[in-house]
Amino acid sequence: MKPDRRAAAVRRQQFDDLYARYAREVWAMAYARWMDADSAQDITQEAFLRLWKQMEEGEAIQNPRAWLLRVARNLAEDYAKSAFRRFGTQPPEQMNSVQSGGSQPLEQMAREEVFAQIRGLLDELPTADREILTLRYALECDTPAIADALGIAVSAVHMRLSRARQRLEERLTAAGIAAPSTNQ
Repeated sequence: MKPDRRAAAVRRQQFDDLYARYAREVWAMAYARWMDADSAQDITQEAFLRLWKQMEEGEAIQNPRAWLLRVARNLAEDYAKSAFRRFGTQPPEQMNSVQSGGSQPLEQMAREEVFAQIRGLLDELPTADREILTLRYALECDTPAIADALGIAVSAVHMRLSRARQRLEERLTAAGIAAPSTNQ
């Protein structure tokens, strides 16, 4: 194998490994912003395309996870700006249904109604709140990882997470939905 082909094969393997390791997390970051699986997938693909271009240019990225999350966050914000231009002041309401494989139809319908209410309440939260709650609870990131992903101090993570939980709990209570325990 020629050196150029060998280097290309190594780069491809590194990229595949990074995709396997971080695609879910990048997608979740975008999903937290848009609450739309298709938009999140588009943003994820664009983030990884940009990573591939960086790798092809031979530019080293010290922390690929943080780099990808930051790019995804920026792309989500850019997408928000372009959505505003396309749709005006009210973005289109797009919700994905939450489905469970083993539930009975009535249980599933009740669960979907509650999840739809929660998604609606999450959608009302500021973007920063959705991001930090997604990183902590959907992706189960610890405080240093959240600080790294958002580019903020660990103490700020504690403060923002506490405030986001409080705002979500207030909305859940006002909507008559029992708030889950947040002792994590």
